[in-house]
Amino acid sequence: MAQENQISIEIPQEIIDTVLARLQECKNDLSPYLQALTSSDASGLLKMGDKSLPTVQKIKSYLETNPEFIPSYLDTKEFLKDEAVVSQLTPIANITEQLFSDVSDTLTLAGSEALKASLLYYGLVREADNKGVISAKPIYEDLKQRFAKKKPVKIEKEETSKNQKEF
Repeated sequence: MAQENQISIEIPQEIIDTVLARLQECKNDLSPYLQALTSSDASGLLKMGDKSLPTVQKIKSYLETNPEFIPSYLDTKEFLKDEAVVSQLTPIANITEQLFSDVSDTLTLAGSEALKASLLYYGLVREADNKGVISAKPIYEDLKQRFAKKKPVKIEKEETSKNQKEF
């Protein structure tokens, strides 16, 4: 029985090298302007999404046409800089998210098929070793440690119920 194959591609190394170089170049170009956040830093921030972006852009317009409503404690110059960065980085974020998603999906699919094929090979080697095929023994001995079953860790019932959230 043949193994189902959902992906059958070969990416030329030249393409991989070119893409890596271009991505590194993009990262280097943007790095002076990008800010990394820890997860705790990010959790305390308001999140701008597809719905709030037009709102911020509309308020920018009102700031320009109706400045009498600008609070004295609002730093308009910084607001305008922040809004401009959001407008500039949004298309870049969209492209990188699409690329990441496609690369991740392709990696998942190819990885799944490669692992499935590896398990088939290992199963045949294990069977050959069990039947006494001498040439299978060193291969089996080398691979069996990678396929050793780990004993499940028992979790106390109290601990499990503590971690469950009530809805």
